[in-house]
Amino acid sequence: MIASITGTPGTGKSSAGKILASRGHRIIELGDFVKEKGLYDSYDEERGSYNVDPEVLDAALRKCLAGDPVLLIGHLSHLVTTDIIVVLRCRPSVLARRLESRGWGPEKVRENVEAEALDVILVESVESSSDVAEIDTTELTPEEVADAVERVLAGEKEKYGVGNVDWSGEVLDWF
Repeated sequence: MIASITGTPGTGKSSAGKILASRGHRIIELGDFVKEKGLYDSYDEERGSYNVDPEVLDAALRKCLAGDPVLLIGHLSHLVTTDIIVVLRCRPSVLARRLESRGWGPEKVRENVEAEALDVILVESVESSSDVAEIDTTELTPEEVADAVERVLAGEKEKYGVGNVDWSGEVLDWF
């Protein structure tokens, strides 16, 4: 099984991924994979990120994976071929604090908080042919997030079904 652990930056993907790796899961951090394999087209100085063609990334992963079970960690992982996509979510106000604590500038924080509030990654995930689950990480420890991911992978989907996370109340407070 190939599973994608995705979400807006700051939702807990890497932290949960480290714990899942310590529990014996094979993990590929897509950001590292892209850099190691030189799969980026260019570097966006303004955003501080690499520009990656998802089709090129998908083809490179297909060559490396050979059907082995793996968890793909990264905010682009929902754009490649997987069996299941687990979208990590975080309340926008909490996400903003997390990103600010990383030293991110106001424009980059705003862009990512808006993406989370508008369900951008969730919508892109649902448009794929993979099964999709979503986990609200706002008040979970990284260990609890890893536990929830393992429950989803074991087949517990009702609690983590698409639509269980809703930030509309918080977004309405912005106006």
